[in-house]
Amino acid sequence: MNDKIGHNSNYNPKETIQKNFNRRKPIVDRDPQIFNGVPLPSWIELSLIDACNRSCDFCPKVDENIAPNTYNKMEFSLIDKLCSDLKKINFKGAFCLCGYGEPLLHKDYLNIVNKLSEVSPVEIITNGDVLNKETLKKIYESNASRLLISLYDGPEQLEKFTAMVKETDIPEDFVILRDRWYSDKIDFGVKLTNRTGTINIGNQPEININKKCYYTAYQVLIDWNGDFFLCPQDWQRRISMGNIMQKDFFDIWNGKLLSKYRKKLLNGDRSINPCNKCNAEGTVLGEKHYLAWKDINN
Repeated sequence: MNDKIGHNSNYNPKETIQKNFNRRKPIVDRDPQIFNGVPLPSWIELSLIDACNRSCDFCPKVDENIAPNTYNKMEFSLIDKLCSDLKKINFKGAFCLCGYGEPLLHKDYLNIVNKLSEVSPVEIITNGDVLNKETLKKIYESNASRLLISLYDGPEQLEKFTAMVKETDIPEDFVILRDRWYSDKIDFGVKLTNRTGTINIGNQPEININKKCYYTAYQVLIDWNGDFFLCPQDWQRRISMGNIMQKDFFDIWNGKLLSKYRKKLLNGDRSINPCNKCNAEGTVLGEKHYLAWKDINN
């Protein structure tokens, strides 16, 4: 039986998932930075635009009632404010442009990349649909640290983008091609989660509210309008921890609301909303950040 959505291949989705974790390990599994006695995050995910040109079955964007394309986009003034806040605390982690939409649909994404790169490395995750040789060269010539292209259609995309990289004479290690064209029988080639009770397709893990989660110890997600969320799992944007246009980044990161969630999650208590609806593993990355926070809380 063919589980590749109409494609015959010998690709292994588990290897792709592991490579996805491995690319982040050098950043999020190192000893965390400490500022004023507080461990800082190592990973900041930015959602530049609330729109995607695709609607994948395993993504909340498949349901317009849950995640409609609003086309709201992040303003450059927000990027300026974020960079200013992060320079104050000497942030040395990394940025990832992904979030709730396709980042390359934001017309100013290259200027955003270059501004963010004044603080830390910036990687871009895209479905590749708007990429051609010209845009690929522009991204490489910007200050982006890496480009990840998720391939949803089939192995022919692997051939297409491999050829495109060679023809533009871009170093192979700058572009990571991720095979994601598999069927629901093997979880589409991604590490499936229910996005805090939003998606139920595929072989979903059971929800366990008595399980530790490290997300709040090492990463955050910032939406197009500056809302600061617990993690990229909360696709329904249920509870904002604050807004960076109204407060400094560090004040939100170390604020009472996020600290309340963090303490519970690091102690294996997911009973609070929206975490009580989440089935994400939560402990694959960020163990050293977890231990640093545990030292403080004890």
